[in-house]
Amino acid sequence: MIDKTVLITGATSGIGRATAILFAVKGFNLILCGRRQERLDVLQTELGKKTNVHTLNFDVRDKDSVFEAINSLPPEFSQIDVLINNAGNAHGLDPIEHGNEEDWDAMLDINVKGLLYVSKAIIPKMVELKSGHIINIGSTAGKEVYPKGNVYCASKHAVDAITTGMRMDLNPHGIKVGAVNPGAVETEFSNVRFKGDDERADAVYNGFDPLVAEDIAETLLFVVTRPAHVNIADLIITPTAQASATIFNKSES
Repeated sequence: MIDKTVLITGATSGIGRATAILFAVKGFNLILCGRRQERLDVLQTELGKKTNVHTLNFDVRDKDSVFEAINSLPPEFSQIDVLINNAGNAHGLDPIEHGNEEDWDAMLDINVKGLLYVSKAIIPKMVELKSGHIINIGSTAGKEVYPKGNVYCASKHAVDAITTGMRMDLNPHGIKVGAVNPGAVETEFSNVRFKGDDERADAVYNGFDPLVAEDIAETLLFVVTRPAHVNIADLIITPTAQASATIFNKSES
């Protein structure tokens, strides 16, 4: 058993779930957060056979729920060594003039404000202990704007800037801060973006081999297991077929 406790937001699907499964196998203590209680219950049952697991059911958009949930942690889970800010969503893919205001609110509230709320609830204890590691899941959309990506790209550019600001502010306290920025990963991401239109979502990954959630989980494991003097500050990971946000070699498969 590794004597480290990792809190993962958005743990009930995609990258968060794959990370929880891998980290459980490696013996990390886990605090798994998500909006879907039934999925949290399944993870608790399955992963609780491998390691110590505690679940928290809240929506990162709800500031009061975030602080209430994290402040409710039992003593054995109260010291969080690693925070993985994974919760995030894309909603819609429209030119700015046709953008849906509710989609904009969802992306900014989840991807930016939610990350800030969770971080604010956890950072003071890390500062007090002068120890901790924060990893924000960004995106290549935080490095490059693409057509019709306007607000989603803006939200991930904000994550990129917040990560840099966190690293500067927390540097005097010995806290590691970094970001992992995936390119095309085949998860529920596109289903959410296209609001359940499976055909349109599946088409995103046609003709090439995308990343899968387990690829990012393995990357996160590498990041959190570096020696104390090593911090992975900013990492971009893409499928081999992806050269940029809009350039893909679709002859591979």
